[in-house]
Amino acid sequence: MNKNINSLGIDKKPSDTTVVVAMSGGVDSSTVAGIMKKEGYKVIGITLKLYNDGKEVANSKQCCSGQDIMDAKRVAHKLNIDHKILYYQDKFKQGVIDNFVESYLKGETPIPCVQCNQTVKFKDLFEVSKELKADALVTGHYVKSITENNTTNMYRAIDENRDQSYFLFNTTREQLDYLRFPLGGILKDKTREIAKNLDLNVADKPDSQDICFVPNGDYASVIQKFRPDSFKKGNIKNIDGEVIGVHDGIINFTIGQRKGIKVSDKEPLYVVKINSDKNEIIVGTKEKIGKKKINLKNINLLTNRIDLDKNIFVKVRSTGNLLEAKVDLDGENNAKVNLINPEDGISPGQACVFYSKDNHGDKLLGGGWIAS
Repeated sequence: MNKNINSLGIDKKPSDTTVVVAMSGGVDSSTVAGIMKKEGYKVIGITLKLYNDGKEVANSKQCCSGQDIMDAKRVAHKLNIDHKILYYQDKFKQGVIDNFVESYLKGETPIPCVQCNQTVKFKDLFEVSKELKADALVTGHYVKSITENNTTNMYRAIDENRDQSYFLFNTTREQLDYLRFPLGGILKDKTREIAKNLDLNVADKPDSQDICFVPNGDYASVIQKFRPDSFKKGNIKNIDGEVIGVHDGIINFTIGQRKGIKVSDKEPLYVVKINSDKNEIIVGTKEKIGKKKINLKNINLLTNRIDLDKNIFVKVRSTGNLLEAKVDLDGENNAKVNLINPEDGISPGQACVFYSKDNHGDKLLGGGWIAS
């Protein structure tokens, strides 16, 4: 190995290497900025203002709030690094919020964090970083990246409870070779310990838990704000097509849901299908929600297509387990996934993400959006 290669896998001394750190104001990205500064890199912190809240409070569990921007500024001042704020509210509204609302109205269960990474965070921030002539864009995501021969591959984080690789399946090969993720090889407790040692004001800050523009997880209120006409009553049917109840709007339901159906039966009922065209909810018993076949659209591959010829592993939700599967690519953009064992609650709008196993861990191969 070239002795000049630095900790980011770049053939330069840290003091000659400029990095942009995406600083959300949380403990993870702040710690990354601190690590980069301590190792001697030239650090530029960039914070994105993504949405207008109006009710920003100090103990918010949302990311990217006004409080977060202030925290990021304080960290940058403490570390004595350059700090910029980019105002991306319009881009975020068009690329993420509008998509989120439309997806729910189609009966899907969207994942705005993937859209955010795919658009403003990696696409736009990537371009800004290049304009600043930075050698790498560094983030606080919990994914492991390994750079060999100028090619970077992404793996699930060592801390599997924190792993965020599922949300990054749409990263392009060009972006991945430019991105670095220093926290993928450590546990969260260690991150907080580093933040304390660096005397950062965010060392004990709670993790963000809600989608940034969805206060208290109440996504229905967001949809009501943008599309108040979407709360239409409709039929709840069983799988035989019989009307057995009435719902207050399909946006209140997700595939696999059991609570809140408000229809009694001799066995517990689950949402099996959401038919947005007819404004219907289809319900059935537990054995009806297990699926083995998944159709994907808009797939993104970070590997050769031949790597998918063997059995691989997939995740069909961010908190799900790795499931053994076979993937058949269908043209350039679509794929059919056959699970070895049926899985409950697979929903259109979610992602199906591909992994293989090698001596570095669980390697991200790409993925696609669940169409049906």
